[in-house]
Amino acid sequence: FKIECGRLFEGDMMRIVVADEISPDSCRLWDVATQDKLDKDRFRRDMGGLVEAYQEVARRLGIINENEPPRPTGPVLVASSEAPKGLKH
Repeated sequence: FKIECGRLFEGDMMRIVVADEISPDSCRLWDVATQDKLDKDRFRRDMGGLVEAYQEVARRLGIINENEPPRPTGPVLVASSEAPKGLKH
């Protein structure tokens, strides 16, 4: 697996961000109904449609909306390693 690291600036505060990457490059993804590959195997096997496959993954994950153009955004926290209140690790 891959670990991604970076810095997040919020006003005069800086946070070090460490995240496990989940992407078409680090997963084996395919459409259950059609068996179409939606990961980097499309590139390795010269199957074409790499950008479209990655966009389809992003659409299914709700990262992009097909009804509006993509817009740049800053980093977003999608999960935290902190345990929910009342639970211990």
